[in-house]
Formats: sequence, structure tokens, C-alpha cells
Amino acid sequence: MNSHHESLTKQIFIECSPQTLFSFFTDPEKMVRWIGRNVLLDLSVGGKYRIDINGLDIAIGEFKEIKPFEKIVWTWGWDDSDIMPPGSSTVEFTLTPQHNGTLLKLHHYNLPAEKTTSNSNGWTHYIERLQMLAEGKDPGVDPWSIKK
Repeated sequence: MNSHHESLTKQIFIECSPQTLFSFFTDPEKMVRWIGRNVLLDLSVGGKYRIDINGLDIAIGEFKEIKPFEKIVWTWGWDDSDIMPPGSSTVEFTLTPQHNGTLLKLHHYNLPAEKTTSNSNGWTHYIERLQMLAEGKDPGVDPWSIKK
């Protein structure tokens, strides 16, 4: 098993206020519209979250930092994964007001090298869905949420 760890960065401009965008990370009913089929959040530092993507892949972690309308940091990993267990990596989202919207930056740290591509593809998929929703569009049912 490769113990080499990497990080990835994504950014996307979203035409909405940081307040609106932030709500898509803190309200399970809004969050489930862009990621997962079922989302449970204990929105506090040290609080746990659980994102059931498709009945098989379940992301689990805990909140490390919550700065309203500015930043959310949580640990990230997969239930029943030896390569990337819950809590083994960290995702940081920063929301920066820009022009008529918000620049969302995502940094995912401590990724196992063999999981970097799949996580990069995954975050691209999900932040594009988040962008549509936060801008008031309907991305439709997530094809990735359908049971494998």
C-alpha cells in the first residue's frame, strides 16, 4: 500500500452571497441536493457528519472549524475503507466575497496518492452541482447517488 499523501485544490466562482452558499454546508436538506442521498450533520466543532452517497459509499468525519459565511473544515474518509478511513484526510472550504458572488476554494489534504484522481473527479462533480443550486438552478437527481 502506498503511504504517499497528496493534496488537491479546486476553486469555482458562484453567483450568490457567502451567506447563501454557507447554508448549503450547514442545512442537511440543502446539502443533500448537491451531495449524497442522505446527510446527517452535527453542526459544531467536534460534531460528526455522515454523507451517504449511494447506499454503498458513505463519507464520515467531523467538523474541525466553522466560521459562519467564511470557512468550514472537516475531516473526511470512507466507512469501511482501509485506504482512506474516516478522519484520515481533511477538507477545507473557504468562501470569499468577490464581485457579485462568492469564490469557493476547496483544499483536500492528506489524500492517499491512489485516491487523488477519484477525489479530484468527485469534488469537481459536486462543486458544479453546488454552484447550480446556489445560483438557483436545479441540477436534477445526482446520477452518482443511484445505487451501484
